[in-house]
Amino acid sequence: MLPHWLPENFDLVVAPALPIASSARFADHTRHQIAVRLLPFLFVLYVTNYLDRTSVAYAGLGMSRDLGFSDKVFGMGAGVFFISYVALQIPGALLVERWSARRMISATMIAWGMLTSLTALVHTPTQLYLARFALGAAEAGFFPGVVVYLSHWFIREDRGKATSNFMAAIPLSFMIGSPLAGWILGHGWFHIQGWRWLFVLEGLPAIVLGAVAFFFLTDTPRQAGWLAPEQREWIDRKLEDEKPAGIGAVSTWQTIRSPLILVLAGLTFLQYFSAYAIVFWMPTMLKRQSGFSDARVGLIGAIPYIVLFVAMLFNGWHSDRKGERHWHAAVPLFISAIGLFALVTQPHSMVLTIILFSIVAIGTAYLPIFWAIPTEFLTASAAAAAVGAINAVGSIAGFAGPYAFGYLKTRTGSFAVGMAVLAVCSTAAGLLLVWSPRKVAGTGKELCPD
Repeated sequence: MLPHWLPENFDLVVAPALPIASSARFADHTRHQIAVRLLPFLFVLYVTNYLDRTSVAYAGLGMSRDLGFSDKVFGMGAGVFFISYVALQIPGALLVERWSARRMISATMIAWGMLTSLTALVHTPTQLYLARFALGAAEAGFFPGVVVYLSHWFIREDRGKATSNFMAAIPLSFMIGSPLAGWILGHGWFHIQGWRWLFVLEGLPAIVLGAVAFFFLTDTPRQAGWLAPEQREWIDRKLEDEKPAGIGAVSTWQTIRSPLILVLAGLTFLQYFSAYAIVFWMPTMLKRQSGFSDARVGLIGAIPYIVLFVAMLFNGWHSDRKGERHWHAAVPLFISAIGLFALVTQPHSMVLTIILFSIVAIGTAYLPIFWAIPTEFLTASAAAAAVGAINAVGSIAGFAGPYAFGYLKTRTGSFAVGMAVLAVCSTAAGLLLVWSPRKVAGTGKELCPD
């Protein structure tokens, strides 16, 4: 029986493979089938990942109240995660490329789910630091691994949309997680504080989904029993044809040291410095300005992420439609900088504050476009190393940003100075992206010609 996307008189025995693979309906059907199979599941995994990683942002409200943690302790607890996270970025990405994506993703999810739940046992600053350090090590390979994994399945014209659909999990995790976290914080069961339950309940889904990922994911198209043989052949050949030519002699180390990768890593550091400071401090800032309950802070804290969700999906679609990457990644950073500069004034109106935080949140819409860049011009191993290296350098700011922001607040008694620093970082990141090289040194390979 013929598949529904082939004409009724099509002779599979006589017809050569090329006409099948060249059919527009065939190609669209295959691309759609891959997207439907992989993207929703990866999306759910990333929602779970961000819920775990940022649970400390809302748990910090309860920790400060119940354990007496200062802003400095909270900033250190939020940031120490990234010390181990940075150290294992490149090894994690390379394991996905050279070992197995499904095994790596499954193992990291089960490990980080267990560690998140165990963070509920924290009583001292030292215990918090150790728990966050261990969690960073467990999560290190997940994000760069998935970025590389997407390049194994999605052709160039789909990669921006695929990455944006996957990374739309970031705002959605906050849209779901903020109200949920606020509600859990306001409840305690069996004489256990709500923030402890928050860690337990947000860690359990990662354990379950990690086990499911082992059986559900497929490492490469060649192993995909859920695709027809001719579909596997078509997508494999298409991805092979898109591999950059003329860069086989360039080693992974040469790629990492190229001007382009160094610039991308530097601007990632600047943007992560700004983004993670906002992620971890926004609930505290909203709480102190409004005096609202934890549950209400969680509800209003979800609004900026609703805006980001729409912006991220639109930006990925528009970037693929125009075939352009650099400006689509840079413009959200400039928009975010405007919001940060406005927040320096520390407006007294909660409505205005939420609007400005929503403008700031749009900056994260640069991410899916940005991460499509290295996978479009590097070979598989080099792309894995480059993604790991860029994210490693950027993730140093995941420690530096929240800690420095908390330190400046403690020293000055105001969030204004910290906001000004974040605004400068976001502006500089956008400028570096616009001015970044379009080639890898020694390859002559163009990225996305304007």
